[in-house]
Amino acid sequence: MSDAEWAVVRPLLPVPGWLRGQPEVYCHRAMLDAIRYLVDDGTKWRAMPADFPSWDRVYAFFRRWRDHGLVKELHDRLRRSVREQAGRDPEPSVGVIDSQSIKADAVVGNDSRGFDGGKLINGRKRHAVVDTLGLLLGVMVTAADVGDRAAAQVLLSQVAAAHHRLALVWGDGGYTGNLVEYCLAALALVLAIVKRSDDMRGFVVLPKRWIVERFFAHLMRSRRLARDFERSIGSAEAMIYWSMTLLMTRRLARPRPSRG
Repeated sequence: MSDAEWAVVRPLLPVPGWLRGQPEVYCHRAMLDAIRYLVDDGTKWRAMPADFPSWDRVYAFFRRWRDHGLVKELHDRLRRSVREQAGRDPEPSVGVIDSQSIKADAVVGNDSRGFDGGKLINGRKRHAVVDTLGLLLGVMVTAADVGDRAAAQVLLSQVAAAHHRLALVWGDGGYTGNLVEYCLAALALVLAIVKRSDDMRGFVVLPKRWIVERFFAHLMRSRRLARDFERSIGSAEAMIYWSMTLLMTRRLARPRPSRG
């Protein structure tokens, strides 16, 4: 992180309850830099450069923050700051949902991987809901053979419970059917389907849906996420949150043009 990014992140860091006012052994900035380096460059844990703390200490930090939800807490605080900087309400009222199938590495067990027959991918699937700025509201990683509607029912329930202002979610044709009625009746959420016209040929940017596609494109720029290398689903979801912190800290630290 640059000094400007650290100035943004430092006051937003969650304080783990187990510390009880005592400092940790390693500097938080060094630990965050090490994890962000791993996510951005796609290196192995054991190949952590010597400039950072030892890899096992960094992994222990990553695991604690994953298991106690601290990375998600930091991510959510950054998202609210980015929305406020953009002149938006901290809590969104509109979202976009989609999924991305990704190949899984050999370390991924058969219990959490599957085959997506539509995209011919053996691996996992990332289901995500983003706001209109392309910022992550919720993510769920499943085996690639899990249907979009089944996963969306669980994910949208979680997102609606966490974001009470959310009233409208856009999705593609894969989310039609009973899911639309379920969202309206059980979640008080309007699921609007943005369909591709039958007469379209080639690549066409569809209204609203390009927002979540841009989000997935950002994930693919993080080399650790170009393929699923995580043994557990919890780690796979945590890596996505860490990747989004890279994007948001850069946005918050970016100099804003002065108004005449």
